[in-house]
Amino acid sequence: MNPNIEILIQKISETFHQSSDLKIRNLTIKNHKVAYLFIEGVSSGATISEFIVHSMTYDIKQTKGNIFHNLFDTLQNIIPNDSLMILEKEEDIPYYLSSGFTIVLVDGYKKAIVLESRQDLSRGISESSSEGIIRGPKDSFTETHAMNIGLVRKRIKDPNFVVKDTFVGKRTKTKVSTLYIHDIAEMEKVNKIIDKLSKIDVDGILDSGNIREFLITKQKSTFPKVISTERPDLVCQSLLNGKIVILVENSPYALIIPALFIDFFHNPEDYYQNPANVNLTRFLRLTAFLMTILIPALYISVMTFNTSILPEKLLISLYHQRLAVPFPTSFEILLLLIIFEILRECDIRIPSAMGTAMSIVGGLVLGDAAVSAGIVSPIAVIIVAVTSISGLLFSDIDMINGIRFWRILFILFSTFFGIIGFTVCLMILVIKLANLKIMGTDYLSPISPLNVIGLKDSFIRIPKNQDKERPSYLTTKNKIKLGGKK
Repeated sequence: MNPNIEILIQKISETFHQSSDLKIRNLTIKNHKVAYLFIEGVSSGATISEFIVHSMTYDIKQTKGNIFHNLFDTLQNIIPNDSLMILEKEEDIPYYLSSGFTIVLVDGYKKAIVLESRQDLSRGISESSSEGIIRGPKDSFTETHAMNIGLVRKRIKDPNFVVKDTFVGKRTKTKVSTLYIHDIAEMEKVNKIIDKLSKIDVDGILDSGNIREFLITKQKSTFPKVISTERPDLVCQSLLNGKIVILVENSPYALIIPALFIDFFHNPEDYYQNPANVNLTRFLRLTAFLMTILIPALYISVMTFNTSILPEKLLISLYHQRLAVPFPTSFEILLLLIIFEILRECDIRIPSAMGTAMSIVGGLVLGDAAVSAGIVSPIAVIIVAVTSISGLLFSDIDMINGIRFWRILFILFSTFFGIIGFTVCLMILVIKLANLKIMGTDYLSPISPLNVIGLKDSFIRIPKNQDKERPSYLTTKNKIKLGGKK
């Protein structure tokens, strides 16, 4: 670092291309040239004026004699700041300035004093907007990185809870934190994730969603392999089971790895309720998943190729409903599904005050008008309504997109090959899911391969006082979680 502060300030100013929000102030303290630099907007002017400048101009005059060896040491000891650091590398100055720090330079010294003076740009902790909460903690992650780690740390007061930081992005230098519990998580998986993060070579990372595809590079799948959540309680439950969590600076969503197929049928609130009631709810989620994927294709295959398997009275009723419809069964189903997905997308994008009302009115009016006009049959409207309502049980957008893909694929197989195509597509889905792995863990665990202990918290939930072991498919360390260590 250049000891001449005039030359150093000129270099820093050129680095930022004379940006107008880079503020530079020059002072003379005890016959020494002193300067402090900060970026307006990310730094708090009140903090700088009331604490840093006040200490440098007023407090230092009150010191009698040479308490410290020189002016640099005097400033270092007299300025009140919990995050004070000494910087010796000139190339690190732009990062700290952009992060809301104030840089203090003293002429003649090859180092700088770095003081935290960040402006509070965060929103307050509020309830999750993307995950409904009926019973359980109401707090959720925000865009403030330190606050997000604090929400996890206040729940897991264990010295084995570890946070490892990696800076990703050549221009954004975004802080990405890997969270795990040292004596539970498999360190091989932790090191693999940290290694992948350190090798990401992009201009910038703006959200946690930007790094998902860098973490999962093999075995592409329409179903998600990473859980994205705003809920700290879900993150803590995952950490205690041996999973690894990634928090990205400026993002309110945490990434949980590995995400298994069974995880998307669970909810953090399952562990705050009566196990018997939870088991019924999980059964409903599984039923809804099968219905939303299979019902349209099954209806098409039966009505197009395999009408003989229907009872005679039902077949006659369906036949009369379709007499006035000029389109094939598959076309009317696809038409209604596309219309519903458009309505659903509108419901997500437009302001919430009008979104739900428009979707309900649009669905009712369009469905009734389409039946009255003879474009679609009443049974087709019922099939699509049941399919769409069943899909609403899933809130993870990647899971929703995976369901959409396989629903369309089932429809295409059934349209061309009937019940045989439906069966073949079902076999392809099962084989595909069974072959998937995430971080060395089978995607269908604990169902395939069968893990008896893991089944205790799959589609059923046993009482907490009987749930004594962590799933072995997630970790082999510290397996006993109730009644001691193993």
